[in-house]
Amino acid sequence: MMKYIKMAWRNMWRNWRRTLIASVAIVLGMILLIFMDAIIRGSDQAIYANAVRLYGGNVQVHAPGFRDKSSRLPLLPLEDGEVVVANVIDKPNVVNVSRRISTGGMVSNREGTYPVSITAIQPESEASVSLVAENISEGRFLTDDDGDNILIGQEMANLLDIGVGDRLTLVGKRKDESMRQRSMTVVGIFNLGLGDAERGLVYINLPVAQTLYNLRDQETEVAITMDQIGQENALISSLEPALTNYEVDSFYDLRPEIGEVLAQKSTFTTALGFIVLLMASIGILNLMLMAVYERTREMGVLAALGMKGRQLMGLFLLEGMFIGLIGAVLGCIASWLLVTAVAQVGIDYSMAQGTGDITALIGNRLYPSIPITNIVFYGLAVVVIAALASLIPAWQASRNEPAEALHYI
Repeated sequence: MMKYIKMAWRNMWRNWRRTLIASVAIVLGMILLIFMDAIIRGSDQAIYANAVRLYGGNVQVHAPGFRDKSSRLPLLPLEDGEVVVANVIDKPNVVNVSRRISTGGMVSNREGTYPVSITAIQPESEASVSLVAENISEGRFLTDDDGDNILIGQEMANLLDIGVGDRLTLVGKRKDESMRQRSMTVVGIFNLGLGDAERGLVYINLPVAQTLYNLRDQETEVAITMDQIGQENALISSLEPALTNYEVDSFYDLRPEIGEVLAQKSTFTTALGFIVLLMASIGILNLMLMAVYERTREMGVLAALGMKGRQLMGLFLLEGMFIGLIGAVLGCIASWLLVTAVAQVGIDYSMAQGTGDITALIGNRLYPSIPITNIVFYGLAVVVIAALASLIPAWQASRNEPAEALHYI
């Protein structure tokens, strides 16, 4: 076996220019594929991370029955929010735990009435992890001392034609289904570039909401923020035995629409990656076909010396694998260096802001990211594809008759 490996390696470098061109083509294809995958993964992580910060944590704990009615934001108070917080606060990777009230309602003034999702928060607890707190364009974020104050989005401010210091009427439904309204003062306006969020989300202080909705010292959810996305299932598994009277759900389950959009992006990435790999395989196929036709006499000599057809076939398969291996190793190293370098500074993504809610969630800078295991997987895939691309020319070489091959010009 070793002599065939040595022959394949030596034959590959006899025409080093052709081998170099094929290797460069593979390297460029791998850089394109891996860097594109890293950008997609980086954007997915940014979208999920910012969506988590906007909509209420990686994991949320609710009262029984919330899951089936989550789209309507039912006003179902937790049995004991303090018990939930005590069970969560010391868990690994948890950076913030906040009690909330989330329900539906309306805001109105002389300009009109609009439906909104009303979120009552503990401002000083959430300020460090809140995406809204980072994007206050006018006024300020809420504080724990705020009374009848409200934080609204830029789109809602435009609809109501109001600014900081102006008043509006907040309407909501109490636990007993009776309607309550309260006059609120706008203390801040946030601007995320997310039209739906800016129109549909308003924030008030938790004690104010507890009074307004007749939920004395109660809340409807506990929002848990973690240091990284992707750790939610492990946390839920650790919480469920202690929180049997509660529903514990991840952000992905409560906001499936974002996952569906990202799944569509993943499908596109997979298709484009397949095309790139197909182009690389066509290049190797062309290279090996040229090698077969150029070395027909040589194969005739080898056959006349006793080398069987399957051995010739194996020789050409090894050559194709070696070319793929060289391209894969160089491509993996170059791609990893490129992704690492770009991830240090990020890519300016501000030019895409305003083109949609998903792009707005990415932020102004995009940081590509890809696990090293994925890079290795792409490298192995290239080696396998190189071997498969060499299969047809190798089979062609094994079928040549020695007498005809010796007379080939």
